[in-house]
Amino acid sequence: MNGVLAVAYLSAGVLFIRSLAGLSKQETATSGNELGMVGMAIAVAVAMVTWLVGAHDPSAQALHLRGTALALLAGAIGVGFFIGATLAKRVEMTGMPELVAVLHSFVGLAAVLVGFSSYLHPHGISTEPVAVVVHEVEVWVGVAVGAITFTGSIVAWGKLKGSISGKPLLLPGRHGLNAVAALVIIGLAVPFVQGGAPNGVWYLVAMTALAALLGVHLVMAIGGADMPVVVSLLNSYSGWAAAAAGFMLSNDLLIVTGALVGSSGTILSIIMCRAMNRSILNVVFGGFGTGDAKPAAAGAAITGEVKELKADEVAEALSQARQVVIVPGYGMAVSRAQGAVNELTRSLREKGVTVRFAIHPVAGRLPGHMNVLLAEAGVPYDVVLEMEHINQDFPQTDVVLVIGANDIVNPSALDDPSSSIYGMPVLECWKARLTVVLKRGMAAGYAGIDNPLFTLEGTRMLFGDAKKSIDALVAAVRKG
Repeated sequence: MNGVLAVAYLSAGVLFIRSLAGLSKQETATSGNELGMVGMAIAVAVAMVTWLVGAHDPSAQALHLRGTALALLAGAIGVGFFIGATLAKRVEMTGMPELVAVLHSFVGLAAVLVGFSSYLHPHGISTEPVAVVVHEVEVWVGVAVGAITFTGSIVAWGKLKGSISGKPLLLPGRHGLNAVAALVIIGLAVPFVQGGAPNGVWYLVAMTALAALLGVHLVMAIGGADMPVVVSLLNSYSGWAAAAAGFMLSNDLLIVTGALVGSSGTILSIIMCRAMNRSILNVVFGGFGTGDAKPAAAGAAITGEVKELKADEVAEALSQARQVVIVPGYGMAVSRAQGAVNELTRSLREKGVTVRFAIHPVAGRLPGHMNVLLAEAGVPYDVVLEMEHINQDFPQTDVVLVIGANDIVNPSALDDPSSSIYGMPVLECWKARLTVVLKRGMAAGYAGIDNPLFTLEGTRMLFGDAKKSIDALVAAVRKG
């Protein structure tokens, strides 16, 4: 039985690794997702079979209890499957960031519940003093990480949904408060371990409450501009929480799976922070960015006149162009314009115009948010390029359409040392012959600073709802 279990767990682990590899590219994302689903199905089935086979008590009462537990487990899986399938069908792609955030909270909550259960009712744990201490430390760490992940993810969900203000909550001495909370969490571990089960349960309860408050405070202090990185970090936290649960349950597959999720989330967070020219510590403790931003005083004064074009004028410029690059931003997601953007792309390509997309790593509210929206709309994968692969092509581009993006196309990031986003790599769309920015108005982006792009000589504004503007462009291009 142990050999079969090892092979099954190894197979599931390999499938998870292949799933991550597939999800790294749009062309293989679907197959990667399918491999992950198969791996998870194997893991759940093996866990259930192992539990049934491992129970050696043949008494009628034990059989009845196992049957009841199995029915409850099957019911829980069925309910979870129904909820997951319903959410997947009903949630719009614009709501994906909120969905991902709230799913992370479930992993954190699961780690907390597993920790309490494992502490109060340990099974298969050696009675050796050293083994008991190790198990209790595993419980402590798992519950702490799980509680931070749970409440932090709930706050992130609220900020992304708009239920909680995107403005960072910057309490006086907040770093000191975080440090004290972390030290108390570590300090309470001593009496918890010394007390032994179940005497230390109240220390565990107190630590859980403190870790939950720490999770709330950490994410409340982070502004809307950093939400993509926060979601990625919470993904990492959920992975480490799952790995901790694996140690508590002595489940090798759960440890491996959690480590894969945790490490991949950390790597993605680092990549995104580099794209913003910031460190993870700066994101977590800096309180940068606000969803309720107003133009800030930081940065050089913006001079120049805003020039506006009508939809038919923009359509004429697009039809006469040879090279067009579209830069999507969160405004495209809000207006749900991705379908109209695909129609515009098809119409221009039918006229012989080369159309490509430029994606900034932190565009939107979720890592890969723009890629997901464009894929949903049917935009071909091969014309969707990352920033480092297309930035050098802007000087040879005739027209750039910036749809609802702001900070990721701000020239002050490169040439204004007084700007709060100075040093952040951006899409250098202003180097094209003509840049057309689609916006509702002149409001600042999440960083809360003005964008000199709007007043440059080669920039024109097309004001209005992005979807309505794109629909008008499609009609004008086809008419012309």
